[in-house]
Amino acid sequence: MTLTKALVPAQSRLGRAALVLGASALIAVAAQVAVPMFPVPMTLQTLAILTVGFALGARLGAAALVAYLLEGAMGLPVFAHGGSTAALLGPTAGFLIGFVAMAWVAGFAADRGVRGLVPTAAVALFASALIYVPGLAWPALVMGKSVPDLLSGWMLPFVAGDIVKSLIAALVVSGGWAALKARRG
Repeated sequence: MTLTKALVPAQSRLGRAALVLGASALIAVAAQVAVPMFPVPMTLQTLAILTVGFALGARLGAAALVAYLLEGAMGLPVFAHGGSTAALLGPTAGFLIGFVAMAWVAGFAADRGVRGLVPTAAVALFASALIYVPGLAWPALVMGKSVPDLLSGWMLPFVAGDIVKSLIAALVVSGGWAALKARRG
């Protein structure tokens, strides 16, 4: 069971659609927030994606990311730094596609009852690592980037931020479950 199901057990189609669109809006806002970090700034986009996946489950979490990508494809400035349609063909397109898998993996774990800080953090770290597969494959195939270039410029500068965001997502979700338990308590 996910946090959303625990809070709102009976969800109509309209309610699920509102959750999906609300989640895609949350991700769009988080994508615009940049936190100064060395060597590159970190957006809060993947933090929001992990949280959405854990909170909504695999199906609705992935649907929120598909909606997010469709919003960007329609020209809405939902991607990092106000990006839209061109980002879906640009050098980071693989990461955008990987976001769907990231939300699905987090949601799949939530659907299967993963709870607690450590198990949730482990899933979040795995889901964060997973986005590097399409994220690095895209510039390798489309731009001919070499493995050393991909590792030094496309992955390593972001690993620390991804670890931090994975841990924060686990704290948020675990805290949500603890608050729900205390409320029902």
